[in-house]
Amino acid sequence: MGLLVCNRCGRRLKVEQDIVKEDYIQIRKSWGYFSRRDGITQEFILCEECVESITREFVVPAEFSDTKELL
Repeated sequence: MGLLVCNRCGRRLKVEQDIVKEDYIQIRKSWGYFSRRDGITQEFILCEECVESITREFVVPAEFSDTKELL
């Protein structure tokens, strides 16, 4: 496992013996027709704190639901 860094805040995520010890979100988007980024693939990582900070700014709140089974 390589180095994991939050693209928003620049903080290194905690990794011990190739095991990530904190959660994060990884977004990969291949932009298509009708986009100013048509033909570009964009990928980034956000730590949990940055996701919480960003979602607090949403005009329409993000939806939450309980996960029945954790893998």
